[in-house]
Amino acid sequence: MTEHLYREEAYLRSSEAVVSEITPEGGIILDRTCFYPNGGGQPGDCGSLELEDGTRIPVATAVYSKDRSQIVHVPTEGTELPAGLTSGAKITAHIDWETRYKRMRVHTALHLLSVVLPFPVTGGQISDGTGRLDFDIPEAALDKEELSGKLQDLIAGDHAVTQEWITDDELTANPGLVKTMSVKPPMGSGRVRLIRIGEDVDLQPCGGTHVSQTAQIGKAVITKIEKKGRQNRRVRIQLED
Repeated sequence: MTEHLYREEAYLRSSEAVVSEITPEGGIILDRTCFYPNGGGQPGDCGSLELEDGTRIPVATAVYSKDRSQIVHVPTEGTELPAGLTSGAKITAHIDWETRYKRMRVHTALHLLSVVLPFPVTGGQISDGTGRLDFDIPEAALDKEELSGKLQDLIAGDHAVTQEWITDDELTANPGLVKTMSVKPPMGSGRVRLIRIGEDVDLQPCGGTHVSQTAQIGKAVITKIEKKGRQNRRVRIQLED
């Protein structure tokens, strides 16, 4: 299995690793990585893999293997893999930090948005500096400016963002922790990762990457609220910088 270094340290920009396998499609599997794989609405990291001789392989994204036990680093289309890239080779993985950090800020802001709008979440997506959540909300008028103000108040509170783990059985016994209707928490390994914001601002299962303090999000505003069905409302946010 690939060791997920980003889970314990979201601010890790580079990591040393050993090549475990090269897939038939040219994907590169490492024994450990700081790259986040696409999933849960958060895109996979881009960046590069550096060989010992300094050769760099550009990586377009990272994805899970079919059985989700490994992370596959997908080279940019048209990249020719160097001869020195074989199983057992030592490399250094480098993520595109500017892109990752924007996604971390957006992801944490979306957790806060689910506090501002305490309704079941039917979908979501994180992009570079923008994001959205879909809510199952009965027919109601939503004030974009008012909601943006509440979101910014939570951000400015500079709450600590931490993680903790519970067992699969504990999560099953506490279904109220799960806000998402469309994306189920990653269960099956025996334990589930929770992201906590402040002492009691928010607590929910999540496998993504986050900032360590809410103030690092900066200014985020709600840019659009769309009606996507009788009860479904799509709320879009954007980082102002």
